[in-house]
Amino acid sequence: MAGGSILGNRVERKEDPKFLTSGGEYADDVQHPLLAGAAQAVFVRSTAAHGTIRSIDVDEARAMPGVLAVHTAETLGLEPIASPFNPAAGRTLLASDKVRHVGEPIAVVVAETWQQAADAAETVFADYDILPALVDLEEALASDTLIYEAAGSNAVFDTTALGMPENSPAEEFFADCEVTVAATFLNQRVAPCPLEVRASAAVWDGGRLTQWVSTQGAQGAKAAFVAANKVDDDAVRIITPDIGGGFGAKIDQYAEELLLGSLAKELGRPVRWRETRSESMMNLGHGRAQLQHVTIGGTRDGDVTHYQLHAIQDSGGFVAMGTILAPFFTRPMAPGVYAIPNIEVRTTSVVTNTTPTTAYRGAGRPEATAAIERAMDMFALEIGKDPVDVRRRNLIPKFSEPYTTSVQQTYDVGDYEGALDRVLEAAGYDELRAEQAARRAAGDAKQLGIGVSVYVEITGGVDPKQETATIEVNDDGTAQIYTGTTPQGQGHDTAWSMLASAETGIPIDRFTLVFGDTDRNPVGGGTMGSRSLQQGGLAVSQAASEIVEKAKRIAAQLLEADEADIVLDTDTGAFHVTGTPAVTTSWGDIAVAARQSGDELTLNTTFVADMPTFPFGAHIAVVEVDVDTGQVTHLRQVACDDAGRVVNPLLLDGQIHGGIAQGAAQALLEEVRYDVDGNPVTSNLADYGMISATELPSFEVIHMETPTFVNPLGVKGIGESGTIGSTPAVQSAVVDAVSHLGVRHIDMPATAERVWQAIQAAGTGS
Repeated sequence: MAGGSILGNRVERKEDPKFLTSGGEYADDVQHPLLAGAAQAVFVRSTAAHGTIRSIDVDEARAMPGVLAVHTAETLGLEPIASPFNPAAGRTLLASDKVRHVGEPIAVVVAETWQQAADAAETVFADYDILPALVDLEEALASDTLIYEAAGSNAVFDTTALGMPENSPAEEFFADCEVTVAATFLNQRVAPCPLEVRASAAVWDGGRLTQWVSTQGAQGAKAAFVAANKVDDDAVRIITPDIGGGFGAKIDQYAEELLLGSLAKELGRPVRWRETRSESMMNLGHGRAQLQHVTIGGTRDGDVTHYQLHAIQDSGGFVAMGTILAPFFTRPMAPGVYAIPNIEVRTTSVVTNTTPTTAYRGAGRPEATAAIERAMDMFALEIGKDPVDVRRRNLIPKFSEPYTTSVQQTYDVGDYEGALDRVLEAAGYDELRAEQAARRAAGDAKQLGIGVSVYVEITGGVDPKQETATIEVNDDGTAQIYTGTTPQGQGHDTAWSMLASAETGIPIDRFTLVFGDTDRNPVGGGTMGSRSLQQGGLAVSQAASEIVEKAKRIAAQLLEADEADIVLDTDTGAFHVTGTPAVTTSWGDIAVAARQSGDELTLNTTFVADMPTFPFGAHIAVVEVDVDTGQVTHLRQVACDDAGRVVNPLLLDGQIHGGIAQGAAQALLEEVRYDVDGNPVTSNLADYGMISATELPSFEVIHMETPTFVNPLGVKGIGESGTIGSTPAVQSAVVDAVSHLGVRHIDMPATAERVWQAIQAAGTGS
């Protein structure tokens, strides 16, 4: 970022030696003295997707060896939890009146060992009056069977906030369009599949609950544990150790974790819990699951003038923040990067008898981008123009001051055509089209597909848009950084140390990062929504700058000079008087002096952002499709992702690479599926097609930096951008490969079977 600064350099991650040698300490690994002799909990789960509970027989389980306790909602005295989004959709942490998805916890067994608890759980028998299972979104909307009877409808959260009335007549809205294309897209349900499944451990010590939880924000989670245990705020301490992936699914607090405190209090001993992979696939919140009715219209020259989106969001079996969050971001981001003057957007959240959905990587922005990008492709195909030309014609022009879209969302800065130009040049777009034409003319069995996407997303948009940080310098010149963010692989230790080092001159290896402990970090927003750097990192940078000023005041006394004459040499981390660099004092000397005077060399600060930031970029995906079998091979992925100023290109690339992998996975492989009775048929990694390196090409990443004015460093979020740009590019590439055969759309995932079926259907005109 500046001459001589560590910022902007490719600094290797401080975290990696530990993770690659001794390994991390995850929630199930914690060996704290307070947890000695911990009992083990196993939850009994519903085998029915939808049914009224007649009885739950736990007598045999209570008599099993090693069993300490067996509880249902009735024996625990659980009270219904009302949803703030639909008070009629209330539920208890253990199902009490009815079950609403396979895997919903109905009872819990606590035993001396995990195996004893698991064996006893197998003997619990629940008797249900089975009700019709609703899996299909439109069927659930129309059904007389209600998942929450008191709600009066399976549509549990609706909005007309952006001007699309219910039953809005499309023919009137698009009356002036020369060309109109309508389609329905399924942005399918996917599983987050973090490396570390959920785990937790709880203990009461001196009337206070200490609980270890794998969560993306200990501070935000604390309120849920306080409420679940009916205690005062200071009676709960939440600790988050290392986290093996979150992707949004570990923002919410789940029934299993929230009940551990009650179990530990009843037994008077610690209680631990961890889920199996199959439990995780059925109960950790799923992502996406959005049905999109899209209509796009404009002129035959390629001007898009009208766009309408009605997104039906699958909430799964519950109605909570995570289950209805995505539409809040789908609506304002519906236009994407395009200057479309007339837009109507409406979302409807619907409950089904499936695993509840949650804020999965991007939470609503990938869905919005996928819809508009597929619509642009179909519009271009309809008027016979290149999809790049249609995009370029409709892009919002470059802007460096706030730009407000037709749905009243204000973007900070943008150069969408610049990103598109860079990615086209790097990919060799004209040459790719020439190769595609040659293959088509030759009738090759393996056809080339080129997919293009241009995107913008919102980051740091979750309130409150602020973060805290504390820096504390020790007598030996080392320092601690206390942060309210919670790393899950992003590289916070490295990035935050770089930011603090740039201001203080203290080497990055002399900083220790402290996170995820509500006693040591009482205030914090956690890590989600690509907020960490632009809010958490800015707080660290601000704290470092402010502690330098505090240190200068003490250095002035030690060096017997005016404070205004004190200079910090950030290359050496030493303070001296202007013009006298040979006489210095160190951070350690200043820390000692502060302590001797009754003070501490520590500084706490809060950074507040005025608004979110809006990273953007462009992707090109190149695939090869075998038209005889439908098999797709992902050949290339060229990505230009603009996240403003870059603090560490290595960390940036890591986030982009991970995002692209998850986006391509959704486009090509991943899908959570249920049978007609609501039974999950992808409940383990043998049946669920999670992507691996085998299916992915090496990614070609182009750096572009358009600084934002929203914060002093000019940085924007990057954690979700790769996912948002890659998914529509890969999906469109598959469709493009077979569009000359009459195929107009293929829903994700573009498996060989689905692609082959689309080719056959186009060939027969069905």
